[in-house]
Amino acid sequence: MGLFSKPPLKNTRKRDDIPDDLWTKCPECGELIHALDLKQADNVCTGCGHHFILGSSERIQMLADEGTFEETDADLFSTNPLGFDKYEAKIDMLRERTQMNDAVVTGRLSIGGKPAVIAVMDFKFFAGSMGSVVGEKITRAVELAIKERRGVIIISASSGARMQEGLLSLMQMAKTCGALARLSEAGLPYISVLTHPTTGGVTASFATIGDINIAEPKCMIGFAGPRVVKETTHQNLPPGFQTAEFMLEHGLIDCIVERQNLQKKLAQLLGYLLPE
Repeated sequence: MGLFSKPPLKNTRKRDDIPDDLWTKCPECGELIHALDLKQADNVCTGCGHHFILGSSERIQMLADEGTFEETDADLFSTNPLGFDKYEAKIDMLRERTQMNDAVVTGRLSIGGKPAVIAVMDFKFFAGSMGSVVGEKITRAVELAIKERRGVIIISASSGARMQEGLLSLMQMAKTCGALARLSEAGLPYISVLTHPTTGGVTASFATIGDINIAEPKCMIGFAGPRVVKETTHQNLPPGFQTAEFMLEHGLIDCIVERQNLQKKLAQLLGYLLPE
């Protein structure tokens, strides 16, 4: 035993009142960003400009003119039409955790004084997967826009069609595209905004058929994942494959817009495209 003993360290007990989510590490540059700074920057890295996934409520608040958003069809939620094991329990758990009924929020709003109907997908609810409720809410939103002579904006963030609803989920691809065809016949604009990630049946349907297709920087856009594509084609994929920049170069999207500039861009496009 030594002659001298070390004095006990003071305040080694962890304080229960200190939140554990004050800092977020950017996956691109590695910078630690304070939660308040990240929120004030609309969930964009203050160092490298990486766009973090943004929830539906935050995105609507960022885009809508103050006091103009009115949610529609908020009470719709999925049942279990195929009797998929534990699907209802999963839905109930997600409804409680997210305070949402499904993976899309729809409603009326104005952006820069221009009337529109918006549908915002939310990745935190079942990875933004498209089931029958998502397709129904988007279709009703488009029909509302036709009735009230508004533009349509759909903001996609999705892992694709929801496998727990099988063919009923895949049917939403045709259903939503049919509604958007009627919108076009009515002479009203549809602006699609693709965010990270936009994949699967959502990419193969309403996300890529806008009159104007916009994407956020470096977001992933694709149908199948890179590994599946490589194993199917037996070819090495080009650099930046399935990024917004790659899709812009190859003509799938029309422009890339930084998040802080999105509201201004949407207002400008609605002003150009809405009938007098």
